[in-house]
Formats: sequence, C-alpha cells, structure tokens
Amino acid sequence: MTQIEFDSLVPGKPIQIDVDGKPVCVARVGEEVFAVSNICSHAYAELSDGEIKGFAVECWLHGADFDLRTGQALTLPATEAIETFAVHRDGNNLIISQKIQKMKES
Repeated sequence: MTQIEFDSLVPGKPIQIDVDGKPVCVARVGEEVFAVSNICSHAYAELSDGEIKGFAVECWLHGADFDLRTGQALTLPATEAIETFAVHRDGNNLIISQKIQKMKES
C-alpha cells in the first residue's frame, strides 16, 4: 500500500510509484485516478514515460495502448493485459494497493 496526494498528480501526466515492491503507473484523468502496472506486457518499457489518451496509456516504446480502468491491451503489439491496482480516495489522500483476488467458488 502506498499513499500519495491527489493534488500532486497533473492530469494527463503519469507518474511511477512503488506498491509493495511493484512499479506502478498512476494517472489522473480529470477527477479520477487509475493505477496499473508500470511495465508494458509487450516489451520491458515503463508506461509512466508514455502518453495518456482519454482512459488509455500509450507505451512510448512500440505504441501499444492499455485501458487504465481494466488493464486490457487495446492495440497491438501488446496482446496481454496488465495488472490494475485499487485506488481509494479520501479527500486529497490517495491510497493505492494491490487488488485482492477473489477465490473462485467450486
């Protein structure tokens, strides 16, 4: 879990933080904040160095787009989704943590 301030985020300018030892790309889109793995699933490149386009982050290396809301790969050459992280906002404070995976019921 990592805590940052909402006001420290510039809309459309992603940043990298560490959450429990994992590099995470945090992006503000308007009044919403999203957190996804900072590493492109196609090639090792930091998504926080990419560009925000609507609700997507574009990898600067090969141009693959990922949905900030779901982590889904939207364009080639990426075909695999990236991990998403939980973002909880309390006023100006943001808490970013790994999502708890639900166990499948038998």
